[in-house]
Amino acid sequence: MVTMHPSISSCRLRVPIFLTSNPKRRAVSVMPITTSSSSLSAPLPSFSASELAPYLEQVKRCNRGKEELASFVPFVVDNVTVGYIHPSFVQHLIPFSKVFDVIRGKTDDSEKERNMYVTLNEELKSHEDRTESVNRCLKLLSDGGIIPGWRDEMYPVVNSFGGAQFFSLERAAVPYFGTKAYGVHINGFTVDSQGKKYLWAARRSITKQTFPGMLDHVVAGGQPVGLSCRENVIKECDEEAGIPREIAERALPVSAVSYEDVDSFRLKRDVLFCYDLELPMDFKPYNQDGEVESFTLLPIAEVEKILKGSEAYKPNCTLVVIDFLIRHGYITPDQRGYIHLFSSLRQGDC
Repeated sequence: MVTMHPSISSCRLRVPIFLTSNPKRRAVSVMPITTSSSSLSAPLPSFSASELAPYLEQVKRCNRGKEELASFVPFVVDNVTVGYIHPSFVQHLIPFSKVFDVIRGKTDDSEKERNMYVTLNEELKSHEDRTESVNRCLKLLSDGGIIPGWRDEMYPVVNSFGGAQFFSLERAAVPYFGTKAYGVHINGFTVDSQGKKYLWAARRSITKQTFPGMLDHVVAGGQPVGLSCRENVIKECDEEAGIPREIAERALPVSAVSYEDVDSFRLKRDVLFCYDLELPMDFKPYNQDGEVESFTLLPIAEVEKILKGSEAYKPNCTLVVIDFLIRHGYITPDQRGYIHLFSSLRQGDC
């Protein structure tokens, strides 16, 4: 269903370098959790009197729980810290000793958790062996209700985008290991004969396990193993909005946003690649994978109203939409708090 114009109301964690309790193991340098800018580790300035304050509140929805990061345990593969795991989830990995090693340093009990890291069994050397062994164990945890929402979709475990892949991890398990994840978000917009811009919004299906019924981009998807970003954009455009390839190929990569969000014992360290796709005024998106309830074409003024007065948008979508508003001149440097808002859209370690 398509409707037109409705009124819709860095922290730095320093983990010590230490020798493991196994004398045959080399010392592992465990990297801290960082954000892209040290200035973001300070408390956010107050812009309560600023018209941009509601946008900053949307940004905060994606960057919760920084004070909890110190309790997370590094996840190390090939002497590289690739993720961070909450101690409560570490306990679920201990029984799988042929796959996961929980290493503790030679410290007193009060420092035990802070001087711990998780790694893979040293017998698992190849990408294929690691992927098969890890995900077999995690499927058992999923079947037991520990990891809900199994997707059968693999994400690469990397230290940086495009870097060497240590192994592949089931999408649903990524926040439990705090590994980096990437995605593509498409701002599908139109321009009428008077030059007025509109932004398409998708209403997520009420049956979605995550953020049911919330507003989303016309097209968005995680970046899986085996596809380039461009290939993923074209695939998602077809599946989610029925956008034909000849139109989808016009999508322009324009920006990236990032965030770090702690939700209980899950840590999301996500980077979203932003694309702009101008759609014909007479184009009507339609969903093909059952994940969207409806599409709505919104005037930009209505988009601003939604962001300033509600939490109708899926949280990470707000970052991409705010970035769109900045790049298209709806948020300007003359507005107090502009620079901080701009930088706050990139709080993750990319």
